[in-house]
Amino acid sequence: MKTILLIALIAVAFTARVQERNLAKITTDLQKSTYGSALLHLVELHSMAGGPVQELIDAIEELINDLEEELEELELNFKVRTNEHNALVVSLEQDIQDAVIDVNNTQDTLDNLLFPRREQLQVRIEQIQENQEANRKNYDEAILVREQEHEDFEFQIAELNDATAAVDDALALLETLTNPSLLQVRRFQNSLKNIEAKIKSRSKMAPMIKALISLASNQNFSDQGIIGQIVDALNEFRNAVVDSINAQTAAEAQAQADHEEYLEQLDDEYAEFQRQINRVNVDLTATNEKIDQLTEFRDQREADRKQYTAELELENNTYAEETDTYTNLKNEFTRELGISEQALSVVQSADFSNIKV
Repeated sequence: MKTILLIALIAVAFTARVQERNLAKITTDLQKSTYGSALLHLVELHSMAGGPVQELIDAIEELINDLEEELEELELNFKVRTNEHNALVVSLEQDIQDAVIDVNNTQDTLDNLLFPRREQLQVRIEQIQENQEANRKNYDEAILVREQEHEDFEFQIAELNDATAAVDDALALLETLTNPSLLQVRRFQNSLKNIEAKIKSRSKMAPMIKALISLASNQNFSDQGIIGQIVDALNEFRNAVVDSINAQTAAEAQAQADHEEYLEQLDDEYAEFQRQINRVNVDLTATNEKIDQLTEFRDQREADRKQYTAELELENNTYAEETDTYTNLKNEFTRELGISEQALSVVQSADFSNIKV
């Protein structure tokens, strides 16, 4: 029985010494931080005031509960913020991807469809305008050619009319050659030469008038039969001249009609070219408007992409700062909670009356 009692006393004494050493170590650890020193100071003041121990224990336990609640609230708020951050990042990344797709698709449409289409239309207009220029060139040339042809016609008709008048003069002279004098014969011969001069460019009639001149040059015009032959030849020549005038006049009228018809065709062709240009211009205007719309849309989507990228960068930076703040606060709360629990163990110890801060 004595042996058992002795063992018990030794155990109590050993436990007391261990508790004293643990208390000293905890006190030393608490003094290493401002918060721990403040708690020890509170314990010291409470001990000096002789307040109830339980009251101090309750206060420290309430402080521990507050720290645990704040730590739990911090964890909850950060979890909510993390969820919001992740959702916002996903949304912004999707917005950026959509904007990139819109920019690329729009640029592809511009490069491979609308820009080539506009170039084709512009080339088509240039080709039609070249056709119009060629049309007007043909128009002007046709007018110049017709004017020159008409001038040639008038010149030829004038020559033929002069030849007709000369023939009439020659016929009138022949009527007076019953007993012609040498002067009258020469006048008649000169009249024939005048006719030759008038129609010298008319190759078909030149042989006829030359034959008349040859015949007249060898005659003294005393033979009425010869005169009659010359009169018949002159009349035949005159009829040929008149027929030529009539044929050339008819040809001129036909040429003028053909010319006017040709000019009308050119005008119709020019008008058709203009209608084609107008139609192409309508298409070109619509294409340019579409290009402007898509260019504006592409630029807007590119601006959106830059805006979303800036927002994403800002969100990531903000979340990183908030994460640092959360980590620091969590570490601080955890440290203060550990210190408070150490302080509680000091208060709950057998004796803390000798604690000094």
